[in-house]
Formats: sequence, structure tokens, C-alpha cells
Amino acid sequence: MIPAAFDYVRPTTIGEATRVLAEGGEDAKLLAGGQSLLPILRLRLAYPELLVDLGGIDDLRGVREDGDDIVIGSMTTHDDILHDALVRQHAPLLAQATKTVADPQVRHLGTFGGSLSHADPAGDLPTVALTLDARLVVEGPAGQRVIEASDFFLDYLTTALGPDEILTAIRIPKLGSEWSTHYEKFNRVAQAWSIVSVAAVVRRSGGAISEARIGLTNMGSTPLRARAVEQALVGASTDGEIAAASAHAVHGTAAPSDLAGAADYREHLAAVLTRRAVQATA
Repeated sequence: MIPAAFDYVRPTTIGEATRVLAEGGEDAKLLAGGQSLLPILRLRLAYPELLVDLGGIDDLRGVREDGDDIVIGSMTTHDDILHDALVRQHAPLLAQATKTVADPQVRHLGTFGGSLSHADPAGDLPTVALTLDARLVVEGPAGQRVIEASDFFLDYLTTALGPDEILTAIRIPKLGSEWSTHYEKFNRVAQAWSIVSVAAVVRRSGGAISEARIGLTNMGSTPLRARAVEQALVGASTDGEIAAASAHAVHGTAAPSDLAGAADYREHLAAVLTRRAVQATA
């Protein structure tokens, strides 16, 4: 189908983009990589009168170090993240999950910030941002503010971004060498959305797990942290103890039922995939 008519603006600075977005009000939409927005426009599920293309803002691209963080521009593509040395060294979970996103064509166009702003609970990268305790930098007419990933995802396809704000960067704390990570994804066919996925970040000491962060994809209306599993994993050292802790993965979740799987099926997957992900970090 052909999208409804709209005006198009391609600003070259963040300030210009926030100004144009504010002037457009509720009738304006941001265009990042376009991998989520363009299909919606073609199906006429959205009717923006103004499209603000962020592709001309060079300041929104790239990965850099800043003290104990790596800072990733929101318009950095999945492919750039996948091959970035700083990401592989300090946030390997992000590279592991990004490798599973769609196909090479999508990864060359889709952006990290676009995925987070779209906030699809079946998307891989929102869960990764939550698991890595990322902080999201947003800018609007009122200035800049920083939002914790745990406060950013509010509901299905809904974030804490204001209607006149733009996600400009993602700050991810560096993981030290004592941490290991793994992303375990289950889907029906390659390159499809997750039925359930698990992000695991584990630190071991003396052969036992001393700290763990576990993120769940597609187990609710937002990405989730499996807090009960994280607590139960502390001190675990054997496969049996890891399996017992992973059984808590369904606590606090609200798994959906759809054509891909019923809620109880997803709950079973969450426990199995959590066990696999944690074991894989060893």
C-alpha cells in the first residue's frame, strides 16, 4: 500500500530536530532506521502529517568511551554495533543479541535508538538495555535528561519519552573481565521475533555465582528483569542449583498468548532458556 501524504524534514542538528518535532506536535513522527515505522505507514496504521528524519544528524552516530561507560549514539545501526570493538569488549551481551536481530539488510538500516524508542516487548535490544542497567539520554525543548532503562519502558510500545523529546544516546556501564554474558533466543524461524528470549549477565567468584542479572523478552508488555531468579542464583555453582533458580523465571511476568505460543508455553520456555543462558555463561 501507499502511505498517506505527509511533510518531510531532515534536520542536521539535534536542536533543529527537537524544535521541528515540538512545532509538529502530535502530528509529527520521528524516522530513525524506518524498520518499524515504514511498514506501519504503508499499512496506513499511522497518519503523521510530518516526518522528522534523524538520518542527517551525525552527532547521533558512533560509539565512544566516557569514563566507566560506553556511549552509543541513538542512530548507530545494528551492524555498526555488532562490529564495534568497544561494544565487544565492554558490553558483549549487546553484540550477542544484536547478531540475532532480523537479517543483514535490516541490521544495516535499523538503529539501536529506534529499537529502544519503539519498545516492542518482543524486541531483543530493549531487554538488553534493561539487563545492562543502561541509562538513556533524551533531549527536548526543555533540555537534556537521563532516564534509567528500568524507568524508560512503561507499557506496550510506550516509553517515558515526551512527545517533543528525542533519544540521543545510550550510556552502558562497562562490564569487567569477571562478568560473562549470553543471549538465548527462541523463535519459530530464523530472523523472526522472539517467542521468548533471555539475557544473562553473570559474575562468578570461587566457582559460584556471586551476582546475576537476568532479562526476559516477550514475557509481558515490557522487557522484564527476573528479580527472583537473580536472587536465587547467588551462591549457585552446580547445574542442579542453576536449574532450581531458573524455575523462578515466571515470577512477576504476564506472558501473552498469541499464534506463536500460549502463555503457559512461554512460561515453560522462560525457565528452560534461563537455565541454558546461565549455564552458557560458564
